[in-house]
Amino acid sequence: MSHPSTYKPASGFDKWLDDRLPIVRLAHDSFVDFPTPKNLNYWYTFGGILAICLVIQIITGVILAMHYVPHTSMAFDSVEHIMRDVNYGWLMRYVHANGGSMFFLAVYIHMFRGVYYGSYKEPREVLWMLGVVIYLLMMATAFMGYVLPWGQMSYWGATVITNLFSAIPLVGEDIRTLLWGGFSVDNPTLNRFYSLHYLLPFAIAGVVMLHIWALHIPGNANPTGVEVKDVKKDTVPFHPYYTVKDSFAIVVFLILFAAFVFFNPNGLGHPDNYIEANPLATPASIVPEWYYLPFYAILRAITFDIGPISSKLGGVMAMFGSILVLFVLPWLDTSKVRSMRYRPAAKMFFFIFIAACLVLGYLGGKPAEGSYVFYAQIATAYYFSFFLIILPLLGFMETPKPLPRSIAESVLKTPKAGDATTAGAHNAPAQ
Repeated sequence: MSHPSTYKPASGFDKWLDDRLPIVRLAHDSFVDFPTPKNLNYWYTFGGILAICLVIQIITGVILAMHYVPHTSMAFDSVEHIMRDVNYGWLMRYVHANGGSMFFLAVYIHMFRGVYYGSYKEPREVLWMLGVVIYLLMMATAFMGYVLPWGQMSYWGATVITNLFSAIPLVGEDIRTLLWGGFSVDNPTLNRFYSLHYLLPFAIAGVVMLHIWALHIPGNANPTGVEVKDVKKDTVPFHPYYTVKDSFAIVVFLILFAAFVFFNPNGLGHPDNYIEANPLATPASIVPEWYYLPFYAILRAITFDIGPISSKLGGVMAMFGSILVLFVLPWLDTSKVRSMRYRPAAKMFFFIFIAACLVLGYLGGKPAEGSYVFYAQIATAYYFSFFLIILPLLGFMETPKPLPRSIAESVLKTPKAGDATTAGAHNAPAQ
């Protein structure tokens, strides 16, 4: 939320700089004195965790780019060179590879939290849509990065995913050729993906700045969904209260991160990617990284033609539609109550939605045959029903619980029975 600046230059140089480029004032007002709802829980710390993940990915990525060779005859060996011969190259590579997984783990928790607490609702629609843009850029960046080691899964994953674009009518073949840089996945493809993989993280950083800007206009949402009514009673300064809380959460998250890097660095990867790419030998099963598996399951769940739409095009439409539907979520949810904490029916359907996403993730790593396809079709149907049917109808059919009158009231303890000073306020109707 907009608030008067409280920054006071501490020296002559600070005043000189503030008159010409008030960057210190901007940082102070955004990350020090910014009024933040006092009831934020640890689910709200993942924004800071994601910022740390992005910084780690950019730093390690730049270092790896100094030693990587984007050529099909040398890419695989250059990765081995980084691992074996470059000082701490193994550490940079393992941090970068596992950092991608940690980045997606944090962003999924961040997004599920946003859905549960209704952080996409008015006036935060643009904030939410910018978040979805960041997510799409992350997916593109990670896919292109997965191709760079030029192992078997890198090569065949690139072949399968880029071939999907050929299902798009009229322009599909041209898009695929543009991505390939020729008529198959080869050296021009690797060069394109390397260039874009290096560039897109900086584009993500730019959109993150917009995301933070969009957050600071209406201010943070909070678990109650109730807007700030009294800045003095409902909020506390971001520093030191939330800088300390976020720092603790970041340290805990980095411990998990370090556990993978030092004790199980290849646990989230695929062993076939330690075999150099061979266009003449197809792996027994081609699976993407774990964070793509739910969408891969949705892609393969469409095994039937829908009128003039072939099953291949239908699968592609379903896969991309499962992400694009997030853009219109603020208008699909018709409830006036933000937080599902006060929406019993929505809460139940939300947890079923999480279960459906986990099931899709499991099925995405299984062969596209038999009961696996059937269960994927059921989970896919629920995924889209949650957004397109359940949330729109619940806004009209559900009776929410009473909301607290303010953020401060939600933080205070429940008054004891017979307390004359608080009983009247406690029993008053919620707004």
